[in-house]
Amino acid sequence: MAVNIKRIYTPASGEDGFRVLVDRLWPRGVSKEEAKLDLWLKEIAPSNELREWFGHDPAKWAEFEKRYIIELNENPETVDQLREILKKNKRVTLLYGARDETHNEAVVLQKYIHKS
Repeated sequence: MAVNIKRIYTPASGEDGFRVLVDRLWPRGVSKEEAKLDLWLKEIAPSNELREWFGHDPAKWAEFEKRYIIELNENPETVDQLREILKKNKRVTLLYGARDETHNEAVVLQKYIHKS
């Protein structure tokens, strides 16, 4: 099973496999057709409160990771939904809209899924 991450603004490719948007908000400037999503799993995204607190500030990254993992642990139904997708598909790409490719929820989610 391969779990990749990719900005939603990067064009879709055949190597993406099952495409899952993991943002709570729809990314600006991307049409549903362009997104080529298989699923928008907004419930797995960080809460609005956590997202707004973090504000994509790298200085808050370690604390963001901890808080987001707590939220994931408190949301087992949605995490299980993602695990089922992973079981059924050889390749899954988690899509996110943030500009920062190293400090975003998809990075945390990818690590979380591999550890559990």
